Amino acid sequence: MPAPASLTITIPILETPRLKLRAHCLADFPNCAKLWADPVVTQFITGKPLTEEESWARLLRYVGHWLLLGFGYWVVEEKATGNYLGEAGFAEHQRDLQPSIKSIPEIGWVSFPHAHGKGFATEAVRAALAWSDQHFPSPKTVCIIDKANLPSLRVAEKCGYRELHRTTYHAQPIIVFVRNSSL
Repeated sequence: MPAPASLTITIPILETPRLKLRAHCLADFPNCAKLWADPVVTQFITGKPLTEEESWARLLRYVGHWLLLGFGYWVVEEKATGNYLGEAGFAEHQRDLQPSIKSIPEIGWVSFPHAHGKGFATEAVRAALAWSDQHFPSPKTVCIIDKANLPSLRVAEKCGYRELHRTTYHAQPIIVFVRNSSL
């Protein structure tokens, strides 16, 4: 395999009292693949566990977002242990939704089941939003959530998201939420 190209991008590190949000690296692939292979994790997102190949494409997408758009996803680590808890950040997925959310940064979050119910997702999302409030030209961000995903619905509400509309995505009903920063 050839040596990696020399591209320099600076991905910010965000810290909260309990968490560190940092850039993905090649060594994160086993944890990323394990996360996305978990049926509990994927139940409301893809509806099925991802293969290693699909997780690899996801990891590359994270890096590509930062390189091309100046934003993307972070690894969410627990400061006390260094454990990989999950991922959170922003994307532009070019989703085929009506009405369209294209060109509006879309936040997302995901965590291992052992991290559920401990407030880590809310803490990570709030850190990402504090960053976006300072770096995005528009105060508006969106997220899409399966109507049955009650924990994510609570995180969105705690972080200032309000229902914009209901629609379908890949033949599944979803709710589109919007947040306008207070800045």
